Amino acid sequence: MSLQNELIVIRGAGDLASGAAFRLARSGFPVVMIELPEPLVIRRAVSFAEAVFRGKFTVEDITAELAVSIGDINKLLKAGKMPIVADPAQYPLKILQPAAVIDATMAKKNLGTTIDDAPIVIGLGPGFKAGVDVHAVVETCRGHDLGKVILKGQAEPNTGVPGEIGGYRAERILRSPGCGTFHAVKEIGDIVEKGELVATIDGLPLYATISGVLRGMLHSGLQVNPGMKVGDIDPRHRREYCFTISDKARAIAGGVLEAYLFLRRRNLTWSQN
Repeated sequence: MSLQNELIVIRGAGDLASGAAFRLARSGFPVVMIELPEPLVIRRAVSFAEAVFRGKFTVEDITAELAVSIGDINKLLKAGKMPIVADPAQYPLKILQPAAVIDATMAKKNLGTTIDDAPIVIGLGPGFKAGVDVHAVVETCRGHDLGKVILKGQAEPNTGVPGEIGGYRAERILRSPGCGTFHAVKEIGDIVEKGELVATIDGLPLYATISGVLRGMLHSGLQVNPGMKVGDIDPRHRREYCFTISDKARAIAGGVLEAYLFLRRRNLTWSQN
């Protein structure tokens, strides 16, 4: 692997993917993110995926800009900016030939990432096996091993149970009561009380499950299905937490940076021998 080729492509641009992108960009590495044309991202205030809707979006002090062509991607990279591409076919991956690919879609399963996608391939969370379909896996389950780099084996399986925040788990998650078009009544950062109307789905009301700060909310106008996660409430009543990268995302981002630097150095050592 050439030292000149340090481009990193990240699949997904939700809050955990954005935490990793932020850490890598801060460390001086060029990053391109790939998202869906209609990202189903909840924690939009700290997700570069929001640039798909707005054209550009800033998380803390780093900005991502929407690119619609390879020319746009190269122009933004030369300007030291972070391009994001809304394309399900993921065409930049084949053309750009990055030094590393990070699958941060958090799909809980592998949706097509292979160990041959780049000299370094890293998967976040369950669904990947280090040494088989990726070179390394980063643990995403809260607990003692959060952010751990796994070079052989897999991350902890998905439990389906949200991590505890302020004494609440599943109760803090907002889920769609039906099928239809989502419309937010409240905004991220709003204080809500239990039982207060926060959104509607084709007229069906969605009420706050607990009291706290609305930390995440799906973008209005998107189609949702019954039981789908559409928002979350933080019972700690700390509004600033809505607009800064979480402790979980920072821990995972540290694991991503560690995995990339370790594998990069290993590849360079092998190439010199």
